Amino acid sequence: MNPGSLRAKAPDVFKAEFITTKGNFVVEVHRIWAPIGADRFYNLVKNGFYDEASFFRVVPNFVVQFGMSAKPAITQAWEKANLRDDPVKESNKRGYLCFAATQSPNTRTTQVFINLKDNGGSLDPQGFAPFGNVTEGMEVVDKLYSGYGNDPDQGRITAQGKPYLDKSFPKLDSIKTAKVLPAEGAGDKK
Repeated sequence: MNPGSLRAKAPDVFKAEFITTKGNFVVEVHRIWAPIGADRFYNLVKNGFYDEASFFRVVPNFVVQFGMSAKPAITQAWEKANLRDDPVKESNKRGYLCFAATQSPNTRTTQVFINLKDNGGSLDPQGFAPFGNVTEGMEVVDKLYSGYGNDPDQGRITAQGKPYLDKSFPKLDSIKTAKVLPAEGAGDKK
């Protein structure tokens, strides 16, 4: 509920697992690609922000978008928690993740999209800076329900949350839980 309190610095590289209604996928985040975005994503995943959130925008051959909390009060608390834009260091290739934004600068908050194809030619010049990529389970991302396209109304998601989506768009897939995975080698005994 307090975006200003989630300011942990992300590890240089970390993985996050998304357990969804279609299966699981793993994202590997590289802080060097987009440090501001990587830190925000790390804090959101670590603190359960994406749990129960729907993949509310699935546009075939373009992107899968998520990042509006299932709970309206949480979405509203984060609505104005804008991030400064990171410079684009990596291209928007298939499987790469970016924060969504409006056409104005520095408007990223919590919404993320996964590129379903190489969108670098159109999205890189617009300033969309990838911070990670799907390393396992891209076939799961490809199977997320896409029949509603851009139809879900983001204003109504903000106001009503998951109940609006479940009633009006019952076939949407969603995230059951998302978690930061332990660093490889963490806990190994020497």
